[in-house]
Amino acid sequence: MHAVVKSISCDEFDLGAFVPEDRSCFCLNLHLRIGLAESSGADDFELCVCTPEWLGQTVWEPRWGRHLLIVREYSLPSIEEHIRTYVAQCDGNDWSAIAIKLARIFVWEFEDYQT
Repeated sequence: MHAVVKSISCDEFDLGAFVPEDRSCFCLNLHLRIGLAESSGADDFELCVCTPEWLGQTVWEPRWGRHLLIVREYSLPSIEEHIRTYVAQCDGNDWSAIAIKLARIFVWEFEDYQT
């Protein structure tokens, strides 16, 4: 089984029209729908994308970097390619095994969920 990106969006901006004021200094929170290639369903994941310049200007205290993609400048095609490449590498015997691999990089809606 393999995971695929079903959609990439942003709650704050229309990604199709978004261009940051400074392509080398921005932060963007992405909403990802990822599921199995052979299924129409998907789970929700989140990812923060930013530049080193943005980090240098806004982060003053030590901070963990999980669920973060750092890029040199804003390029939506490049960002999407990095996301899709990682997701395509996530395979497993079932969705649970795949989702655990995805959750290493992305915030998963069911991470730490207990029934």
